[in-house]
Amino acid sequence: MKELYRKKIRDILEQKETEKEIIVKGWVRTKRGNNKIAFIAINDGSIVHNLQVVADVPKFKEEILEKMSTGTCIEVRGKLAESPGKGQEVELHADEITLYGPADPETYPLQKKGHSLEFLREIAHLRPRTNTFGAILRLRHHLSYAIHKYFNDKGFYYMHTPIITGSDCEGAGEMFRVTTLDPKSPPLTKDGKVDFNEDFFGKETNLTVSGQLEGETGALALSTIYTFGPTFRAENSNTPRHLAEFWMIEPEMAFYDIHDNMDLAEDLLKYLIRYILDHCMTDLEFLQKMYDDGLIERLDFVLAHDFVRTVYSEAIEILKKADQPFEFPVEWGKDLQSEHERYLVEKHFRKPVMLTDYPKDIKAFYMKQNDDGLTVRALDVLFPKIGEIIGGSQREENYEKLRQRILELNLPEKDLWWYLETRKFGTAPHSGFGLGFERFMLFISGMNNIRDVIPFPRTPNNAEF
Repeated sequence: MKELYRKKIRDILEQKETEKEIIVKGWVRTKRGNNKIAFIAINDGSIVHNLQVVADVPKFKEEILEKMSTGTCIEVRGKLAESPGKGQEVELHADEITLYGPADPETYPLQKKGHSLEFLREIAHLRPRTNTFGAILRLRHHLSYAIHKYFNDKGFYYMHTPIITGSDCEGAGEMFRVTTLDPKSPPLTKDGKVDFNEDFFGKETNLTVSGQLEGETGALALSTIYTFGPTFRAENSNTPRHLAEFWMIEPEMAFYDIHDNMDLAEDLLKYLIRYILDHCMTDLEFLQKMYDDGLIERLDFVLAHDFVRTVYSEAIEILKKADQPFEFPVEWGKDLQSEHERYLVEKHFRKPVMLTDYPKDIKAFYMKQNDDGLTVRALDVLFPKIGEIIGGSQREENYEKLRQRILELNLPEKDLWWYLETRKFGTAPHSGFGLGFERFMLFISGMNNIRDVIPFPRTPNNAEF
């Protein structure tokens, strides 16, 4: 017997070969037919579309076809043929069918009918088998690959930064504690506080909120690096835009000022959008049809326009003159809310916007101060539908200014000694930014809830699976 090899459904549908014997393995989406012929739609996750399998019923054991309900895992050996029906150009005429794993139709949660996204979040272990989440996972893969390709082609080095850290990059204190101490009876100091000297690391440690500080050490040696990994925020934010665990892309570049930083951010975002349009059109068309009829047009729009570059103070003046009310008041010295950001992008400029020169009191300690003493060289990139998608800055390279800012904010200098020391020895001007992977996934997928662009969302009161 001639040895056959498994062929992915994506390749079958794209190559459109006929009169060829192949093996296909995957999961049954639907089955219909009569006592003479059965039509089985099978999907293997390689593409959103199914392959139609045509089975001559008398050729197969009755129990095989009876058990072939939605969700069943099967192997089919047969010959590809031109399909006379509508909706597909080729179909597979089955010679042999092997049942790998049945799925009881009485208890299998995913059936032919559509399911709400809310319901699918409750069965996150099974939702990758749906068309929607198959498309999302493929998009995540291609976007991840494109990120690595972009930076590698530009001569950046991929740096692995720690997930467990003893410092708070943002200075916000909203971190997840990492400890091996018994919460019921932790060791105490003489003044009654928890004695972290007895803990595993001998000090207070947390899950990282950013790889930036460690990434800067790499930039001050290799010139250009990037990190791409999970980050954690213990914010009690139950919104469609927040996760407690998410992924961040964080490049850090020596000898880049704020303008170089903006150039890189715009170039990266456009490269990634172009890559997804070039490599994921089938999934984009599906998501557009199901969830966002303006998706592809919006992606093309971003590619076709230069990003607007302006400063925070100018944005405040624009917002004060806006012909619409805002839930949050607009005032110089206050951070912009999502409604403000989206107004600037979607109604005023009608383009992606890059804002710089924010008040120093609403930004992190490591940002380079401007000569006015009031603002810092911060950078936010604002996108339609999303609001802020990138946050970054030129970093403060002056040791005395950086140390003074740490003291002003009452941050623990003892935990940041190593970071300060990078400014003592061979300091250099440098910049960087963070791109939220899931925020960007929201933009390129057309989904409306960030819980639907990550396999297993971690949010307040939810750490299932």
